Amino acid sequence: MSAGAMRAAVFHGPGDVRVERVDAPAGPGAGEVVLTVLRAAICGTDCAEYRHGPVLVPLAHRHPVSGHVGPLILGHEFAGVVDAVGDDVTGLRTGDRVVSGAGVSCGSCRWCRAGRTNLCARYFTIGLHAHGGLAERVRVPASTCLAVPASCSHDHAALAQPLAVGIHAVARGGVAAGQDIAVIGVGGIGAFVVAAAAGRRARRIVAVDVDPEKLERARRLGATDVVDARHDDPAATVAELTGGDGVDVALEASGTAGGPATAIALTRRGGTMVVVGLQPQPVALDLLDVTVREIDVRSSMAHVLADDLPEALALLADGRLGDAVCDRVIGLDALVPEGLEALASGAASGKIVVDPWI
Repeated sequence: MSAGAMRAAVFHGPGDVRVERVDAPAGPGAGEVVLTVLRAAICGTDCAEYRHGPVLVPLAHRHPVSGHVGPLILGHEFAGVVDAVGDDVTGLRTGDRVVSGAGVSCGSCRWCRAGRTNLCARYFTIGLHAHGGLAERVRVPASTCLAVPASCSHDHAALAQPLAVGIHAVARGGVAAGQDIAVIGVGGIGAFVVAAAAGRRARRIVAVDVDPEKLERARRLGATDVVDARHDDPAATVAELTGGDGVDVALEASGTAGGPATAIALTRRGGTMVVVGLQPQPVALDLLDVTVREIDVRSSMAHVLADDLPEALALLADGRLGDAVCDRVIGLDALVPEGLEALASGAASGKIVVDPWI
């Protein structure tokens, strides 16, 4: 049953995202809430779908878990106000301001029971595998939602999900106070990795990138040193900064073919390298070097809602992190020219936030 019409950003195919009027979500089912979206944000994944998709969106084939097939409302980074509450929902009520973690897990498989809900056997993502939050309203499982602190603005609340991804990467690396850290690629998720490492009081955080604006933003987020890889050798710079030892943890967030090898080169003997950026093609690594220096190679995917989203909201509460990361706030009608196209062309220096009501 239709609940009226609303505006939404719908992905129809490569280069084809339309802001159009669609049916608003019907009333929530058991365990669900309907949110009036306050803000949504966009990221490189949305841009990849727009330019080259469908990559993840089940445009032609029904998703085995969400059941969705066909054009899809994008948006997996969003915050809103609870508009309606379904049966069996506890802890949320109408009028609550919440953020959704967007990742939906079953809660009962072996990975969920072990607390690794991001690896759930029936995992899917709102805004990629089911209708998302780049719309005026969205229906989501209540289990994906957490209350937003009163001190956290609407704009900044929309950043909680991607920040949680950065926090999870830092946790996967075992980053602890007093350690030396390097982050390769500090645009998008990499910037949040820097912020998360700073939140864990890493002693030295070395940001590596080829974009001066991104490096400057990394400084504002807590990087103690920056390396412009267009001019300087990251390995030589890190060796100089660490007395030749290398960093305790290197996190590769660029997704470039050479990023993992660079991260390994920066890592000390017995240290840890974490692959965060998605690699579209297989890459070669010097496993002899990894073995003789006993480097742990790990990976990081999405976030664990119960662990990482609360930490993200806590870091966003005072506004400083959000102010450092946000590039602009745009209306929904401007999503393609001022959002997706700006992101694709590199014209955005930070996060682009969408207000669906302007």
